[in-house]
Amino acid sequence: MPLSTTILDDRVDAAADGAWTSDEAAALEPQIETLLASRNTRALSLDLHGLSEIDTFGACLLERLTLKWREAAPVEVSGLPPRFRGLMAEVERVETIPDVPVRRRREFPVLEPIGRAIFAAFAYIATFLNMLGAVVAALLRVIANPRRMRFTSLVAQLDRVGLRAIPIILLITVLIGGIIQQQSIFQLRKFGAESYAVNLTGILVLREIGVLLVAIMVAGRSGSAYTAELGSMKMREEIDALRTMGLDPAEVLILPRLLALVIALPILGLIGGIAALFGAGLVGWIYAGISPAIFMARLHDAISVTHFEVGMYKAPFMALVIGIVSSIEGFAVKGSAESLGAQTTTSVVKSIFLVILLDGFFAMFFAWMGM
Repeated sequence: MPLSTTILDDRVDAAADGAWTSDEAAALEPQIETLLASRNTRALSLDLHGLSEIDTFGACLLERLTLKWREAAPVEVSGLPPRFRGLMAEVERVETIPDVPVRRRREFPVLEPIGRAIFAAFAYIATFLNMLGAVVAALLRVIANPRRMRFTSLVAQLDRVGLRAIPIILLITVLIGGIIQQQSIFQLRKFGAESYAVNLTGILVLREIGVLLVAIMVAGRSGSAYTAELGSMKMREEIDALRTMGLDPAEVLILPRLLALVIALPILGLIGGIAALFGAGLVGWIYAGISPAIFMARLHDAISVTHFEVGMYKAPFMALVIGIVSSIEGFAVKGSAESLGAQTTTSVVKSIFLVILLDGFFAMFFAWMGM
């Protein structure tokens, strides 16, 4: 037994024996706790002659015993072998250093969260650029050696991101196009200009709302799925296994998903725009008596190829943002289901925010270009 004790009326005689190291923690700690529970006001006589080995753990344990015992009664320590005195003295010195309270300046407490938010934003930009660089490097390797491209994975992702998304894209964009047309007619009718609702809807859908709406739906549907997939692989240590096998996760996992998004989003944007115009034409025919022939004629006069090009130019960049953000959040998942859910939610929120922000930048850029 590493600690033998004899309890008398006015004192406790204890003798330490054998090795007091972290390997014996399971036996030592319960004995120390039992001895401390019986101290009352008895003095402690601690004999250390029998110590054969001691490490920092054992020294801290003995120091804790003597410090707590001295709070209620005197302690006498004897027999410490000379070779252990240096370690015990160092542990005693560390234990007696008082904790220095951390002084926090509070002159401008409102600036602290602002500063933290700015640093967090810059840190996320750095992470975004790092991920983008990894994907570009993977793309260059694939271009140099096309056999490295995983076409099976790319086609599977195109099926999931593009083909299977068409029904929900059609449904939502038809409804949104109809609502925009109905509200435009309702407002312009007050001025006797309800026929111009076709112009408003056509330009709005092809230039702004169509692609933006599709990008938001893709961020919520495919972006969240990417984050959940990558996060699950991170939890199961499959990504570490890929690295161990000498494979680059950016090339194997991210590049096919990102290319699928970049290819599918413009196509979905085109399909969504046509569906929204179909919904607008249907509502205009029912609500305001604008026949399909008149609707098409006014649409032909109101819109130009430039409006369509502006919408299509934005789509690949929005797809790139959605893919990068969902990959970053997927790789940030820790080892719990709560972390997976939190990162998936964060992925959707950040993707939608950045897509809307990107749309605003493009709007200013195309206005500056005169498009």
